[in-house]
Amino acid sequence: MKDYPVKKSESDWQTVLTAQQYEILRQKSTERPFTNEKIAPEGAEGVFACVGCDNPLYTTKTKFQSGCGWPSFYEAIPGAIDLHEDTSMGITRTEMVCSKCGGHLGHVFKGEGFGTPTDERHCVNGTILKFKQNL
Repeated sequence: MKDYPVKKSESDWQTVLTAQQYEILRQKSTERPFTNEKIAPEGAEGVFACVGCDNPLYTTKTKFQSGCGWPSFYEAIPGAIDLHEDTSMGITRTEMVCSKCGGHLGHVFKGEGFGTPTDERHCVNGTILKFKQNL
């Protein structure tokens, strides 16, 4: 397993994150669909960062509407995420984690026909994203 540069004790993570953020980022939970899709003001440009370590993950330019109930992006900022095989729940999926703190972000799905430049859907838990608007 990778040694991530941002390290905190579980107690420290619980102090800096809300209960829901901790459950998702550190315990690999998933938020309910359609609860955090609107994570930035309409038309705003900027980046979405990891709430745990402030690592920039996605830009508004790669966000798209998939209708799945979670924020969707077709591409991460280069080097921002690491991918791992996830065989939980009896199926094989590709899990995304933050490349700085190792926090669980969500899953990548390929070949769903959304017509994005990468033919990928990065399905991200909106609770763990922090929007930073370009000034």
